[in-house]
Amino acid sequence: MIFFDRVSKIYPDDSVALDNVTISIEPKEFVSIVGPSGAGKTTLLKLFLAEDKPTEGSILYDNVDIHSLDKKSINEFRRRVGMVFQDFRLLPDKTVYENIAFTMEASGRSDDEIEADVPYVLELVDLTAKIWNFPHELSGGEKQRVAIARALVNEPDVIIADEPTGNLDPMNTYDIVQILKKINDLGTTVILTTHNKGIIDSLRKRVIAMDKGRVVRDDRSGKYDA
Repeated sequence: MIFFDRVSKIYPDDSVALDNVTISIEPKEFVSIVGPSGAGKTTLLKLFLAEDKPTEGSILYDNVDIHSLDKKSINEFRRRVGMVFQDFRLLPDKTVYENIAFTMEASGRSDDEIEADVPYVLELVDLTAKIWNFPHELSGGEKQRVAIARALVNEPDVIIADEPTGNLDPMNTYDIVQILKKINDLGTTVILTTHNKGIIDSLRKRVIAMDKGRVVRDDRSGKYDA
């Protein structure tokens, strides 16, 4: 499904963000990408989302080079990817329902689809009781659940969770990881970036470790450390 083929990214100041990276991610996999700040994790995600272009190499999705697509096709591709961020990025003046509905409206979904699907994804993340609350009325863990529901509601092929538990306490971190595992079990590919060793060790899923723009380890046993 996803193939980084000898990808390098070198910025104008000659700093190397990625150095000859080759990664293959299969459909329905759960992959964690770990590494210190500056390792290249964020650059990897930006290139996959076509927010930036590689200096060398290519990135394929379903055997299509993402960076060969025109603007319309890139937008269609991005709709197949759901994003979850550390800082939630909810609209403060909209309820939980409206935050998720807004994403569906932007994708051209009908009112009937919105009315059916928003309650469904909120049930999936165990947040049905908060459907009419505003973000300021939610805990950090609840906000992240809304963000996951929003990322999931348009039925993406891939969920990218970029440090989704960075602002959460251990209990909420555990809950968010369990939701991501549930989403993966339902058939969605999940790519997680994290610094949290405890998360990785509990998942027991594939781990790709990066350092200084290179892949230094690709471990399918699910351990943070080699």
